[in-house]
Amino acid sequence: MKPAASVILLTTLIGAGQGLFLALATLQIYALAGLLPPAAGSALFVAGSAVALALLAAGLLASFFHLGRPERAWRSAAMWRTSWLSREVIVLPAFMGAVALYGLLFASGWNPVLMSSARGVAIDLALVVAIVGTLLAFALFVCTGMIYAAIRFLAEWHTPLTPLNYTLMGGASGFTLAAGMAALLEPQRVAFLAGWAIVLTLLAALGRAASLLRNARLKPRSTLQSAIGVKHPVVVQRSMGFMGGSFNTREFFHGASPGWLRTVKPAFLLLAFAVPLALLALGRGQPAEASGATLLAAFGVQYLGLLAERWFFFAQARHPQNLYYQAVA
Repeated sequence: MKPAASVILLTTLIGAGQGLFLALATLQIYALAGLLPPAAGSALFVAGSAVALALLAAGLLASFFHLGRPERAWRSAAMWRTSWLSREVIVLPAFMGAVALYGLLFASGWNPVLMSSARGVAIDLALVVAIVGTLLAFALFVCTGMIYAAIRFLAEWHTPLTPLNYTLMGGASGFTLAAGMAALLEPQRVAFLAGWAIVLTLLAALGRAASLLRNARLKPRSTLQSAIGVKHPVVVQRSMGFMGGSFNTREFFHGASPGWLRTVKPAFLLLAFAVPLALLALGRGQPAEASGATLLAAFGVQYLGLLAERWFFFAQARHPQNLYYQAVA
């Protein structure tokens, strides 16, 4: 398949935004449960919510460049009963609303206590919004991943590993960014957030490696022999009868050489997983004044790696139509 820059940006940006919000919600829930000391202030929550919302908005904006008729974008939500894309279109703005409200509660200082548990834990409005936002974040991960996992004839995508990897990689990038922001705003949270970022990055690496191993063993369901009903072991297409390219040759094939694909794969494994892990481990052990640059560098490198990973994810999928539209005379 041909990787579209707009979709690559959409999925990586909103994934990082979802992961960043989940990091903030995790901090709040752990603190309320007594597993972490109470937050020293609201700066991290306000800034984190603002950055998460900016990432989500940037991803949404990028998606408009993939539409032939952007003015009709609202119609994409009409098929929510059967389309994962429609469900994503509905869940994304709902999640953005939850993130915006979450940040506003901390920025304004207005956070009423709704009830208290039997153990005396105060259930405030921000906690309720955090829980609702968490559910929406995971729903959005599922919707985004299932857009591709639900396509049966693209075997590289049609696996539960697709939504799982979208979730893990988005969570890893978001927690890495949260650790970098905490180093600047609330250093006592760095060890916790960087530790979670390391765990999520390791899990994301394992999940992506599993999908790569699975896809390497796939055998195409359709071949040139089955397409034309000829059982001869050697069938080679020299031309599809056209002297130039067409929509089919441009939109369903990336055009990159096999050598380029072999280069991109180790590059994204290194940038998205190996280097960030080393930087996270280094930043976690550094003094607060030095760890900020290291952890933010980890996020920057990881995001570049995720851009390459997402390009490879789309390019690796072999559309059956390319059996015919693979060569120009």
